Amino acid sequence: MPAVSIVIPMKNEAENVTFLLDEIAEACAKLDSHEVIVVDDGSTDATAETVRARMAGDPSLRLLRHPASGGQSAAVHSGVTVARAPVVCTLDGDGQNPPAELPKLWAPLLADTTGRLALVAGQRVGRQDTASKRWASRFANGLRARILHDGTRDTGCGLKGFRRDAFLQLPYFDHMHRYLPALFKRDGWEVALVDVAHRGRHAGTSKYNNLQRALVGLHDLVGVAWLIKRRKKARATEEPAHVD
Repeated sequence: MPAVSIVIPMKNEAENVTFLLDEIAEACAKLDSHEVIVVDDGSTDATAETVRARMAGDPSLRLLRHPASGGQSAAVHSGVTVARAPVVCTLDGDGQNPPAELPKLWAPLLADTTGRLALVAGQRVGRQDTASKRWASRFANGLRARILHDGTRDTGCGLKGFRRDAFLQLPYFDHMHRYLPALFKRDGWEVALVDVAHRGRHAGTSKYNNLQRALVGLHDLVGVAWLIKRRKKARATEEPAHVD
């Protein structure tokens, strides 16, 4: 069984596949074992073909395909569902999340002896985005933090590491990947935050615009606040059998 599974949602990222997988292989070189799961979210370019060609020489690489685009959360959820490792790390498929930052995510989870740490979330520093996107993100993060009190300044960063079993217990909904700190805390898990680097897109174009993010963000924010308020208040633990 691999120690870590790396899940990468991709849509029309054929030009980013090769360099990104090369960098991931380098970042994972010190792990005893790992796997990389690319989830092709309804691409209409050569993303899947490029990944498939590389799989012939890389047994750690796996490919999932959505016949139609389901969005980033759906792609991440599909990848985590089939992952074989107890620890999963995610990063965006556009190359803006440097794979060299991945050890910052898996190291605390693999070293945890308490059984309480479930999420290590990256927070971008030195963001390489347009001024309008940075402003929109700052506003959205500020509003989210005031309502959810999730303790993070940057919940939209694609670099995240988490316990697979804890993730699969979370309520699934579209865009849930943007609320993972709040959702994990809702279930009583500990969350760690780490600063990570950010860089410009290697190739291709963004799949979202600020208006799209704003429209779905407000609706999701209300829903997550409701989920937190209606969380299960107690967690059961099984008692061992009495032995005389």
